[in-house]
Amino acid sequence: MHRPELGSLVAAVPTDPQSRKETRDAVAAVDEEAVRLRSAVKTRDGFFTTFCVSPYSRYIARWCARKGLTPNQVTTASLLTALIAAGCAATGSRGGYVAAGVLLLLSFVLDCTDGQLARYSLQYSTMGAWLDATFDRAKEYAYYAGLALGAARGGDDVWALALAAMVLQSCRHVVDFSFNEANHDATANTSPTAALSDKLDSRGWTVWARRMIVLPIGERWAMIAVLTAVTTPRVVFWALLVGCAFAACYTTAGRLLRSLTRKARRTDRAAQALADLADSGPLAQGFAEAFRKVARTVPAVTALTGAAAVVATAALAPFGGPWPVVAALGYAVTSGAAVARPLKGTLDWLVPPVFRVAEYVTILILAARSGAPGALPAAFGLVAAVAYHHYDTVYRIRGGTGAPPAWLVRTIGGHEGRTLVVAVLAAALATGSHFTLALTALAVAVALVVLVESIRFWVSSGAPAVHDEGEPA
Repeated sequence: MHRPELGSLVAAVPTDPQSRKETRDAVAAVDEEAVRLRSAVKTRDGFFTTFCVSPYSRYIARWCARKGLTPNQVTTASLLTALIAAGCAATGSRGGYVAAGVLLLLSFVLDCTDGQLARYSLQYSTMGAWLDATFDRAKEYAYYAGLALGAARGGDDVWALALAAMVLQSCRHVVDFSFNEANHDATANTSPTAALSDKLDSRGWTVWARRMIVLPIGERWAMIAVLTAVTTPRVVFWALLVGCAFAACYTTAGRLLRSLTRKARRTDRAAQALADLADSGPLAQGFAEAFRKVARTVPAVTALTGAAAVVATAALAPFGGPWPVVAALGYAVTSGAAVARPLKGTLDWLVPPVFRVAEYVTILILAARSGAPGALPAAFGLVAAVAYHHYDTVYRIRGGTGAPPAWLVRTIGGHEGRTLVVAVLAAALATGSHFTLALTALAVAVALVVLVESIRFWVSSGAPAVHDEGEPA
């Protein structure tokens, strides 16, 4: 039992006729429709969403409720609008870019409306939470692909920038997820920097400044839409990369400082969540078992060593040679060493993000260096399929159902297995279009497996999916 915050509502237990009359009058004086409409909007959101979208999207939500529309229908409409926007961007014309920017903003308005409709009409569902979570990523990354296709029509190849933007955004999110899961139920979880953060939040303007600086979804999509309409895809991607890189440095630096200054004791549940987010395949698990037998403690920094080595080798070693394969094998060994013990250390929440960076960036570099026609678009598809699997893992953990089944992780190889496969393909198929075909086949295979299993799970399990795209500072 607990006492809820009433806000504008009124509740009392009158003990005599006079107080009963006063209470009834007070209840009758409350404008319940206004409270209901106001409560449909999230209390913690970004500046653009709060001041440029929510003031009118709540009325769209009420109109949808009166017309009998469901949140899932609005979510689907948002996805379709974003896909049409991507198609407009793919035309490569100025008119197409302007239409794409307008439609992307409309898609975001609908994206805000579906959640507000769910809160206004109390239509919550597992399917709705899953659709809202996955469609956000699908819309943004499909739009990146549309911009890259449009630029190609004009003779400007920006697929490397599109893939880099997707990699950076996905890695930013996994930093958020890992840090939050590591500290979700930690004990003795205090820090001087947390107190400073609370002090800054007590001043109105710093709250909005700190929310905007991390470039949350509202600010990010508004920037993309405006720049699409008035500039070129190359400018859009460079602005996105610079803005997201700054935001990533800001948030990660703050979390590093908090981790180093707080006296947190992490639980077994947090350690298991980080192990699930690590997405270790058969190779890493096998090496982890071997390390457990020979050493009680292996520093998790070994993950950073192996990741740096495989990325550097992919970038600097002669393309088509054996060295990227050797580095990928070494990466599998260090990955196993990093997860050989429970991830309860001060900075162990960095292990999953390091694995994501190593895998995604290695694929990006090898595809870019191959020079094979279509290699970068194929790599974009592969990273998109793998990123979907990683996001799906997060949503399952947040819903309290645990990670995807072990057979799924084994089937798609784990992060170290996929990295090794791509390195082997680059060494064996260095010339011609064979490397592109191999990457495409790998992307299709991974996408089919993870999508079929994910859809089966969310449709049939009834799991309490949890999602919040607030991206707080």
